[in-house]
Amino acid sequence: MCRHIAFLGPEVPLGRLLSDPEHSLVRQAWDPRRQVSGTVNADGFGVGWYAEGDPVPARYRRAGPIWGDLTLADLARVVRAGAALAAVRDATLAGADGEAAAAPFASGPWLFSHNGAVRGWPDSAAPLAAGLPPAELLSLPAATDSALVWALVLHRLRAGDDLGTALAETVRELAEAAPGSRLNLLLTDGAAIAATAWGDSLWYLADVPAQRVVVASEPYDADARWCEVPDRTLLTAHRTRVVLTPLKETPSE
Repeated sequence: MCRHIAFLGPEVPLGRLLSDPEHSLVRQAWDPRRQVSGTVNADGFGVGWYAEGDPVPARYRRAGPIWGDLTLADLARVVRAGAALAAVRDATLAGADGEAAAAPFASGPWLFSHNGAVRGWPDSAAPLAAGLPPAELLSLPAATDSALVWALVLHRLRAGDDLGTALAETVRELAEAAPGSRLNLLLTDGAAIAATAWGDSLWYLADVPAQRVVVASEPYDADARWCEVPDRTLLTAHRTRVVLTPLKETPSE
């Protein structure tokens, strides 16, 4: 349903992540190699990045396909960052949310993306939505399943959960409420990355000597250090460490 990528490491031009590699995110928008559902991710895109000394990331998002945006190509050539998250979107349902529905979603220091779909949307997720404060529901950036997933994650982050716990508990709740959902989530605060593999592909590349880590829906090049994340797994990463933790669908399993 989407492709996404997050990066931590020494500053590089955004193009090094988004467009330069042979199988970059730009190419994955129209030619994904490992996407479980859907074949073209042309319903919007976005990139968020962190400037040195500023904990609140900048974002650039658009409603159209990433390959046709010349402004992004120019930005990616000159903007440098040591942390970033980007995504291309294949909408679950047709709608008019446009740019507002494109990841990354953001609040404070956090950037978030959802690759997948909540099965039975919106009815299946209604009980979880009812548990959120009304102000948080009214603040949803778009009327989409991904926006609600972000609201559920953000609620936990604001309550004090760390990145990994916020994703893992949200996935467990959604998997119980909407079995069969695809819930590959990606989250960063500019210092760490958390992600889940739940129904679609997820890979990581760890370069410890360079203090660099990339987490992505699929490899963007032929580097032999890419590792596939098993399904039903939580990944947490810093620049020099990656930890994989199995996820269970419910606490009782």
